[in-house]
This record gives sequence, structure tokens and C-alpha cells, in this order.
Amino acid sequence: MSKALKHFITITRHRHEVIRNCKKAGILWQGLFHDLSKYSPTEFIPSAKYFQGDRSPNDKAREELGYSSAWMHHMGRNRHHFEYWRDYSPLKKGFMTPVEMPFNYVVEMFCDRIAASKIYQGENYTDESAYNYFMAAKHRRVDMIHQKTSDILEELLFMLKEQGEEKTFAHIRKLMKEFRNDKKRKSNR
Repeated sequence: MSKALKHFITITRHRHEVIRNCKKAGILWQGLFHDLSKYSPTEFIPSAKYFQGDRSPNDKAREELGYSSAWMHHMGRNRHHFEYWRDYSPLKKGFMTPVEMPFNYVVEMFCDRIAASKIYQGENYTDESAYNYFMAAKHRRVDMIHQKTSDILEELLFMLKEQGEEKTFAHIRKLMKEFRNDKKRKSNR
């Protein structure tokens, strides 16, 4: 089987897993549009070239080229990545700083991380897999992700690790309802 076909199957399986997770979280509509840019030639072609099956092709591209053109395209178009949420700070002239992510995108990021862990780890996946992956790189993200965003994601991943999917997704649905109600209140002012 060609690397392009294997990559297509992997990203499609990942997308379907994210859609299932987003449905459980109460953001199905958002999940339906998750990662569609991965099918664009700009992302698909280099990702197929560096496909390995057990980790992101972006990692292999970085090893060989020093950067990943597919990742740079992807993070600039997909709001569920914290890297998307950076801007020039009015307080730190000329420096990019992290911006707090809206809660619905933090939830999509949570769903994405679970799906990626399930796809790449296969039968070795446990409810603590995504938490362990997140925590292993926490020290490298300090200036890249807004602290509140990081804290929320870590809290959700820890809850998944300790209490499992059913309780965590029920909690997220409750928080999403509060988020939507708060958003409505603010727009009615």
C-alpha cells in the first residue's frame, strides 16, 4: 500500500475519531469541519511523503528539513491548535504572545488529542495517554500557550485520566452549556 493511501486512511480515521469525540462533547458541528485542511495539497503531499504510521509526519519533516511546511499551513488555519492563538502584544512591543483560546476550541483540542493518542497508540491507548503526552512537553510550551488555556486543557486531560471518558465528556457538556449561555448574555448587552 502506498504511503499516500496509508496517510489518507490515518487522517480519515483520526478525523472520524475527533468527530465522535466532538459529538460526545456537544460540539458536533465543529467536529464535522475538523482538520479538513489536511486533505489540501499543501498539507497532504508533504505529509504523505513523510508518513510513518506511528507518529506525526510533521516530526519526520522537521528532522529532515528543519521545519514542516504542512504544519505551518495547518496551524494557521485550524483554531483548535493553541499555536493559532498568538498575536503581537501591545504590552511587549514587537513580541508575539499567546492569546486565551475560546472554550469551544479548547474542547476541540481536547477531542483532537484523545483521537491522536488513540490512532497512534492503537491497542496501547489508555485514558491517561493524552495527559502523559501533554505533560511530557509542558516545559517547552510555557511561552507558547496562554496559561489559562493550558490549565483548562490539563484539567480536562487529568479528569479523563482519573475518571474516564464518560464522566469527562459529561462535565464538558455542562461547561459548554455555560460557555454558550455566557456568550449569549454578552451578545445581548
